[in-house]
Amino acid sequence: MSIQQLETDYLIIGSGAVGMAFADVLLTETDANIIIVDKHHKPGGHWNDAYSFVTLHQPSSFYGVSSRELCGGMVDKIGLNKGLSELASGAEVMAYFDKVMKHTFLPSGRVKYFPMCEYKGDGKFSSLLSDTSYEVKVNKKIIDGTYFKTSVPATHTPNFEIAEGVKFGPLNDLPSLTKPRDGYVIIGGGKTGIDAVLWLLENQIDPDNITWIMPRDAWLIDRKNTQPSRDFFTHTIGAQATQAEAIAEAKNIEDLFDRLEKGGVLMRIDPNVRPQMFHGATISSEELNQLRRVKNIVRKGRVTRLDTDKIYFDGDSISTTPNTMHIDCSARAVPVTETYDVFKGDTVVVQTVRTYQPVFSAAFIAHIEANYDDETIKNELCQVVPIPNHDTDFLVGLVKQMQNQMRWSKEPALREWMINNRLDGFTKLVRASEDTPPEELAILKRLKEAGPKAAANMPKLMGEIMQITAARQAKTANA
Repeated sequence: MSIQQLETDYLIIGSGAVGMAFADVLLTETDANIIIVDKHHKPGGHWNDAYSFVTLHQPSSFYGVSSRELCGGMVDKIGLNKGLSELASGAEVMAYFDKVMKHTFLPSGRVKYFPMCEYKGDGKFSSLLSDTSYEVKVNKKIIDGTYFKTSVPATHTPNFEIAEGVKFGPLNDLPSLTKPRDGYVIIGGGKTGIDAVLWLLENQIDPDNITWIMPRDAWLIDRKNTQPSRDFFTHTIGAQATQAEAIAEAKNIEDLFDRLEKGGVLMRIDPNVRPQMFHGATISSEELNQLRRVKNIVRKGRVTRLDTDKIYFDGDSISTTPNTMHIDCSARAVPVTETYDVFKGDTVVVQTVRTYQPVFSAAFIAHIEANYDDETIKNELCQVVPIPNHDTDFLVGLVKQMQNQMRWSKEPALREWMINNRLDGFTKLVRASEDTPPEELAILKRLKEAGPKAAANMPKLMGEIMQITAARQAKTANA
């Protein structure tokens, strides 16, 4: 075994979107040297393992790294996302990160990239293809870009039994199917489940031949309200105003979600089923219409076992057949629940500082690392917004995000950075000027007036969430 000695200012673990976004800001705002280590053969992290028909769920215009556009502001002209900002395909995202590495990072002479290597901790990593190991002297910080531990179907191990003879696979396998099946069973109600159902429908599978196992229904964000262009101001900032008004006026948590749904902020697949999950998934109204064509939705909890003739749940079952294709979409994209201080000594653990926006968060944290010295102040500016899971986490994350926004507003230079950073997407939209039309000023006025009232009503709503959370934990402990 050979051991090579290396030296760098920053050692970044992971060349996924988070690691790349962090490195990009360091490269732009400092003169530091960087080593990036990743177990994949190309940059892009979990995109290396994604299914072939995957696309972004958020607009491409504020995804990637700060210094390079992903799509150039294109708008989809066909399909279920028609009229909205383009959603880059997985192949486009992979090609984009490859270009960032080859045309920006490596030519700088300040970045060294070690793909196909496994990080061992304490500044040490080893090649997956040879007996070479590396020991790195890190002069400044180790950047942990692996916190999110993004889980995708291809690398996910199902937490249920699968009998011999069951036709089963991740949704990656769908495009390779060449024979008709008795039916298709989608296991999972999250983003990948949605993608699997839409793919089947787009490929002319009768919705009556689709069974969708949905342990929990989810609240979904109307993608129309996430568009970062001025053309969608009334939807994007209007939704923020409606959201603030709903929080200000809500009598309780159920009333809050009723108001958010009525105001078009959130949507659900079945208006007769109350969602208990929120993962921050976005969806277009046309996609929602397609999903509602599937009527055979099974709400019996989580699958415990697949047999050739039965699908078992805890104390219940449904029928299946040997020629039915069972598609695993049960992986939770970000399966972490713990949070840590972002800055701790010589380590930075990249987490979300804005709700369900890990890429912006990575760039933001890198900017703080590059421009602030005091660790206490750094952590004040980078309070972690927990990854959402339950429906109530919608409000929990929003409260944390509002606290961050208040703290950031006390730093004029930081606010200016966000306005000029393309991964932010929205801060510049709420900046009024003498050219702002009256209808937009009216929305900004609504937002400003509702803010203090929403803050005043938050303690009551959060108190109810604490009771709901305690009841859920007790139920889980007794299960």
